[in-house]
Amino acid sequence: MISVEEALEKILSYVSVLETEEVPILSALGQVLAEDVRSSLNIPPLDNAAMDGYAIQASDTAEASPHSPCRLRVIDTVIAGAISEREVTPGTAIRIMTGAPVPKGADSVVKFEDTDETQRQPPITEIGILCKVKPSANIRRAGEDIAKGTLVLRKGTVLRPAEIGVLASLGRSRVKVIRRPVVAILATGNELVDIGQPLPPGKIYNSNTYSVAALVQRYGAVPKILGIALDTEDSLTAKLRQGLDADMLLTSGGVSAGDYDMVKDVLAREGEISFWTVRMKPGKPLAFGTIRGASQDGAIRRIPHLGLPGNPVSSMVTFELFARPAILKMMGKKNLSKPMVEAVLEEPAVNTDGRRVYLRAVVEKRNGQYYARLTGPQGSGILTSMSLANGLVIIPEDKKEVKAGETVQVLMLDWNEEAGG
Repeated sequence: MISVEEALEKILSYVSVLETEEVPILSALGQVLAEDVRSSLNIPPLDNAAMDGYAIQASDTAEASPHSPCRLRVIDTVIAGAISEREVTPGTAIRIMTGAPVPKGADSVVKFEDTDETQRQPPITEIGILCKVKPSANIRRAGEDIAKGTLVLRKGTVLRPAEIGVLASLGRSRVKVIRRPVVAILATGNELVDIGQPLPPGKIYNSNTYSVAALVQRYGAVPKILGIALDTEDSLTAKLRQGLDADMLLTSGGVSAGDYDMVKDVLAREGEISFWTVRMKPGKPLAFGTIRGASQDGAIRRIPHLGLPGNPVSSMVTFELFARPAILKMMGKKNLSKPMVEAVLEEPAVNTDGRRVYLRAVVEKRNGQYYARLTGPQGSGILTSMSLANGLVIIPEDKKEVKAGETVQVLMLDWNEEAGG
């Protein structure tokens, strides 16, 4: 058996950053930018009003006060998206809405609340200014957000909603990014029945495919579901070959020591195997290697294959620890780790066989301290233990017992207000 760190290092050494593609900006959410983005325009393009109010010359208000308003003649109204053809001169004002370009001659905007507009009836031809206004007040300058020619987004940036908005503000409809990996997913086992079908005696529904496919999609890749392979070499080989156009192949089941657990044997014949047991619980039977395939131009390529355990908890835990970082690396992302916190364990836990143990837990923050409580029975077949958990409590290989009240490391699966607030 190898350690978790050794297994991850081997897997990551087999995967590389994928090629680029150009996609619509909304489709690029979560992808890594493959080009520097520079602005071809100023944002905002013109000086504009930051508030609804009146565009004026600040010098007119030098003596203004609530008891002695400065009275100005209103010569126009301008709304966002329009440009006034009138010029503000001493003694005049133009009524202006937020976002509208500042008219020629004006050097400030006084907000409605600092005028006597509420005391007047439309149409308003004169306005009283109730306070002294400083030059440039309530004006957003051209290029204040983005200046023409500046580098706005750097190559390697992960595109979040804010970056998508920035691209849209530049008028960009498409962007070059590192493409999403296609991950083929295959479940193995005579006992499996696909969802939506009648369930015969002795059979179980194929949950692994859907939990794993959901994880693949959650982390930004594209799942390709291959279905279920029977426990025969012919069935398994045929199904595996249907995934040879993918960037990664994930199987679940068939990697332990049973008579019908043959994924590692087929893997060795169809490609090469790097390892097949890891010193962890759950997830000890984990196979990794490559499958021989061909690219569209006929060139030989090696597709990384990760054989996840068949138990549903083991399958999800090993995906989080090994498949997820590999997928993120292929997408060009640099941060491959999930958050870790120190938490007080609220109940005792044991480690019976010298492997690193990952226990499903609920993590909460109370009075500035994280606390972790287990989700109940920790069997690797109890999928609900994952649905209840937002973290994995880690018990090191060399620690036989953790007592209630001791501090433990927790790998966070989900980071939400309850845990991280």
